[in-house]
Amino acid sequence: MQPLTSSQAKYLRGLAHGLSPVVFVGHKGVTPTVLDSAREALDAHELIKLKFVDFKDRHLKAGLAAEIEAQTDSRLAGLIGHVAIFYRRHPDPEKRRITFPGSARPSAASTG
Repeated sequence: MQPLTSSQAKYLRGLAHGLSPVVFVGHKGVTPTVLDSAREALDAHELIKLKFVDFKDRHLKAGLAAEIEAQTDSRLAGLIGHVAIFYRRHPDPEKRRITFPGSARPSAASTG
């Protein structure tokens, strides 16, 4: 997956503003269960919030977020306080929910 541009990350952070965290990282850190939950949530939603419950150090949270990003093949759109925002484009074009502003979209007129 390609890295997010700064404008894409900003757009995703705006979309995520009203979302609640769906994955929580507790004192055990990034476990296989956490990674499976994140993968499932990304498959279902493309954009998720993950909350760090027992981690206060921002450098530690950044490291854990990078690990989650790599293990789930997603992109970190933002890390704000104790919440990380992850995005992974759905592989099935029919199930994609997020379209970035300015991205080329095929129109009905161009197909005929």
